[in-house]
Amino acid sequence: MSKKNDLARRKRQHEFELKREKEQKEKQKKKLQAKKNKMKVDGKDKKNKKGGSGFQVGKRKVKTKLSALAKAKADQAMELDK
Repeated sequence: MSKKNDLARRKRQHEFELKREKEQKEKQKKKLQAKKNKMKVDGKDKKNKKGGSGFQVGKRKVKTKLSALAKAKADQAMELDK
């Protein structure tokens, strides 16, 4: 039997390759996770903040200030809780 065809050698080589692939997958996963976390934190910190009236989600603007009707409903709900 040749050196390359030795069963024990092939088995060790196979296990080594499996281990290497697993480590590469974990490394890639870790890198992706770090990238996601960075995107969450550094999303718009670098740009100037315009105002506190809302924030952008995609192409729609989400309002954070309550309208008069929403305020009235909230007040009414608070009275019911008391």
